[in-house]
Amino acid sequence: MMRWRYGTVEGIRGGWNGCQELTVNTEARQGEDALQVKALAYTKLVGQAQVGDRLLLNCNAIAKGLGTGGYAMVVANVDRLPADPENVGHIVKARYTPMQAMTLAVDEDDSPYREAVESCDSLDGMPVVVADLHSALAPILAGITATRPGTRVAYIMTDGGSLPSWFSKSLDQLSDWIEVVITAGQCFGGELEATNVHNALIAAKVVSEADIAIVAQGPGNLGTGTRWGFSGTAAGEAINAAAVLSGRPVASLRISEGDARERHQGISHHSMTAYGKVALAGADVPVPAELPKEWEAKIRAQLAQLPQRHRQIQINTDGLVEEMEKLPVRLSTMGRGLDRDRGYFVAAAAAGRHAAHLLNG
Repeated sequence: MMRWRYGTVEGIRGGWNGCQELTVNTEARQGEDALQVKALAYTKLVGQAQVGDRLLLNCNAIAKGLGTGGYAMVVANVDRLPADPENVGHIVKARYTPMQAMTLAVDEDDSPYREAVESCDSLDGMPVVVADLHSALAPILAGITATRPGTRVAYIMTDGGSLPSWFSKSLDQLSDWIEVVITAGQCFGGELEATNVHNALIAAKVVSEADIAIVAQGPGNLGTGTRWGFSGTAAGEAINAAAVLSGRPVASLRISEGDARERHQGISHHSMTAYGKVALAGADVPVPAELPKEWEAKIRAQLAQLPQRHRQIQINTDGLVEEMEKLPVRLSTMGRGLDRDRGYFVAAAAAGRHAAHLLNG
């Protein structure tokens, strides 16, 4: 299950919040030559590396040619152990793995926020935008900002993709657009930690005083091409969580005009399953007025298949592309940018616009 390698740091490539990107020369093993690889170190777990340090690496992603990241992951710096952390909590994430991390969650006994979290049982109609992919986060933010500048937004990262929030360059680049990052479930690294999506939503309201929450998994969606075999089913569960806490669920549609896979063309089967089957509570489903012409008939037919409990709302998309072009991140979903999959990004931005409209009454 693990491809362990030793390696020596050849150079420091750069980094971003919580991450250090390295060039590492691996040591040869029987039947394998030494390699030079790109490696990623989570500095809050393994410390800062220096040129010449000897590292222990997990090289699974390189061996399998994984598209998200494709890094050798630094498991430990053999030459330079980091200092022990101080004032950590009692909540274990990435539980019972060699890299399990101790965190202070908003809802545990030692948290200064426990009383506020425990006493809250309603989001009082706070809009909660739910999306399948991490790449929807930026356009949703653009839709909110274009419609209601100054809105306080909490991003709740679920654990279907990357567990460390630090892996996301987008979160680093969007820090001025997001009030707080809350890592829920098994993922970790946000400004706030929560044991599950329910308490993450409550923390968004009572701790960060957010106006809107966005719930989506971290980078690295898992999918097997089967009806139920994808991590985005959690989007349906997030709709249920928002509804049971008296929030206003907003279901961001995953629409594609550029995906070569039939199951994702028009409205992705991920959205159809998550919102059509998994979400038992009703949600607002923003439908952009601008739909990909080639797929519009199919999209309309798919929308007709969604349950009646959902409320489909047409959203004017004027100005959304221009707002997305102002973002400090490069828009990309499955390697496609705005020019190759405009429909995907416009649909996500429309969901953000609708959430902002809800605040405006």
